[in-house]
Amino acid sequence: MKFISGVVLGVVLSAGTWTLMAQNERAMHPRIAAAITAIKDARAYMVAAPHDFGGHKAEAIRASDEAIRQLNFALAYRAREDRK
Repeated sequence: MKFISGVVLGVVLSAGTWTLMAQNERAMHPRIAAAITAIKDARAYMVAAPHDFGGHKAEAIRASDEAIRQLNFALAYRAREDRK
């Protein structure tokens, strides 16, 4: 039981550290953080829209997901480089 508790504690502490690093990178790069927020908002709007934006809805949602993924990769890269 102590081993499992130790593992759980380690995971929680690691996740906390990762979250703090992610927040720090977002604070250091506010334009990238704002872009992620704006793209997420636009994506949610497109998903909820009753129309298909002239046939571009599915591709726009896919491209939004990819853009968010790449921006998060950019922040993760900066976080790794800043820790060196």
